[in-house]
Amino acid sequence: MDNLEAGQSRYLLPALPYDHAALEPYIDARTMMLHHDKHHASYVANLNSALAKYPELRERTATWLLLNLCKIPEEARTAVRNNAGGHLNHSMLWRAMAPDGGGEPTGALADAIKRDFRSFGQFRVRFAEAGEKLFGSGWVWLTRVQKDGGKLKVFTTSGHDNPLMHGHFPLLVNDVWEHAYYLKHENRRADYLKGWWAVANWKEAARRYELSDDSAEQEWEGEGGHLLKAAD
Repeated sequence: MDNLEAGQSRYLLPALPYDHAALEPYIDARTMMLHHDKHHASYVANLNSALAKYPELRERTATWLLLNLCKIPEEARTAVRNNAGGHLNHSMLWRAMAPDGGGEPTGALADAIKRDFRSFGQFRVRFAEAGEKLFGSGWVWLTRVQKDGGKLKVFTTSGHDNPLMHGHFPLLVNDVWEHAYYLKHENRRADYLKGWWAVANWKEAARRYELSDDSAEQEWEGEGGHLLKAAD
C-alpha cells in the first residue's frame, strides 16, 4: 500500500460497508471500485509516506492532523493536509451513503432542517446548488455550526479540507471531485447530485447530529478519531 514497513503503517484503508455495486444505478460499481480502492487508497498511502519521518505524528488521528497543521513540519504540511483530508473525508463519505438510503430524515435532525432551511425541499435545493457552483474539486456538506446556537448550514470545501477546520461539525457529505461521477455522468455534475439523494444515509446523518450536541473542539477531534478506528 505504501513504502513503509507493514508495522509502520499507522493509517489504513477502511473497508466499504457495502459491495462496490450496492449503490447501483445511482453510483456505478466501476466508479466505486476506482474511488475507494484506488483514490482513497492513494491518500492513505501518501499520508503514511508523508509522516514516515515523524513517528510521533503517526500516533495522531487524521482529524487531529487537520486541526493542528501548524504543528506539522513545513516540509510535510501540504502533503499531510491534502492526504489526511482525503482520508478523513472519504471515510465519512462511504458512511454517508447506503444501499437502503434515500427518503427524508426524521426526528431531531428533520426538525433542525425545517427550522434552519424552512423545509427539507429547500435544503435539498441549497445543497444541490452549492455542489453545482463549487469551482473545481471539492465537497458539499450539511454541517452544524459550532457557534450561532448550533445552526445547520450547507457548506462547501475545496480540495480535501474538512468543515471541522472551519468550526463546523459535518453531518452529511457528498464528493464533487470529478472522479466521483465522471465515468457515469461525464461533465454533468448536476445529474450526479440529483441522483445521489437516493443513496443518502440519513441514519448516519442523524447519528452524527446527536454527537454534535457537545460541540467542544476536543470532542469533535475525538469523535473523528473514533470514526476512523471503527472503520479500519
